Amino acid sequence: MKKKYWLGLSSMLLLAACGNGAGETAGSEGTTGGDGSGVVIGGNFELSGGASAYGTPMSNAVELAVELKNKDGGISDEDVTYKVYDNTSVAQEAASVATRLATEDKVTAIIGPATTGDAVAQTPVLDRAGVPAVLPAATGDMVTMKDDETVWEYIFRVCFQDSFQGEVLANFAQNDLGAKKAIILQDNSTDYAVGLTEAFESVFGGEIVSKENFSDGDTDFNAILTNIRDKDFDVIFIPGYYEEAGLLIKQAREMGITQPILGPDGFANSTLVELAGADNVDDIYYAGHFTPNSENPKVQDFLKAYEEKFGVEADSFAALAYDAANLVLAAVETAGTTDSKAVTEAIAKTTDFEGVTGTFSLDENHNPVKSTFVIELQDGEEAGNTVVSPK
Repeated sequence: MKKKYWLGLSSMLLLAACGNGAGETAGSEGTTGGDGSGVVIGGNFELSGGASAYGTPMSNAVELAVELKNKDGGISDEDVTYKVYDNTSVAQEAASVATRLATEDKVTAIIGPATTGDAVAQTPVLDRAGVPAVLPAATGDMVTMKDDETVWEYIFRVCFQDSFQGEVLANFAQNDLGAKKAIILQDNSTDYAVGLTEAFESVFGGEIVSKENFSDGDTDFNAILTNIRDKDFDVIFIPGYYEEAGLLIKQAREMGITQPILGPDGFANSTLVELAGADNVDDIYYAGHFTPNSENPKVQDFLKAYEEKFGVEADSFAALAYDAANLVLAAVETAGTTDSKAVTEAIAKTTDFEGVTGTFSLDENHNPVKSTFVIELQDGEEAGNTVVSPK
């Protein structure tokens, strides 16, 4: 996910019900697991502020991964400690949290932040300190790269990139839905949406009939929907986040626009359905990192453990963070030491890691080579998914 500084009231209420995880109070810190003398894993997450809908379930999932690891004997018979701070969804604070974790708490590795902007803010800090970070959901294309040719030594991620999901959705539109004419409703206020639009347009072989723009925080889309209602098109692509997308879907369906609607991973939140109304959420497809409908026992065990601990269902962001945490824990075991340099080298050599979001290896640019899902929603529920493998 790219940077996004908002949170709807319904999401705030949901997160309040979920709790903060790891025993932390938003705006301060939390520690769970061991006594800090063995393996210490840091969490740099958006536990309050505009991106807490992503950061809170991620931190919860890291806490769960550490708890389960300790129940299984820890690492070298020592418990793992999880030390987490709230970066309040502010890039400058994310950098401060990274500094504190790396220099004061002397963590072996850091999980997070959730968003691209916050992740980028901590990168120079970790590069100087020599501490690795595994990013669960920072999808910006250049997050792991200093420039077009040089990779950041200590930065890794377990999610796909924006360009990949834009291309996947374009191919899905024409190959699976048979679309020859598309309309793009773009959030022109974020780099996230602009990049997705560029990727979609570069691959879609049909005609882009129209491109309409809206901005973060808009709630009334009747004007742009009126502009497209009578046009000849097969599919709508909405590169944006669930808050605006939910309202767009609701207003489009109520206006009689019935064509399939495609979206990116920014759709992956239950608030999308709440805002749109389940009856309006038909023929909606989005790029997803994870599906709870997998028959993989590892996925089902994770879902059960998460709901038992936190009282809510795990979402794709929790799943990504769970994989990020377990990737780090596996690297510490492989390295046989808590030395951050050795753990970084072990992370970089990861191959065939079996996570709940799929099996993947890390490439030379520290990105996962993995399949993704295009999730189909009908009547507000997941009705199926298409697995899309990387080229």
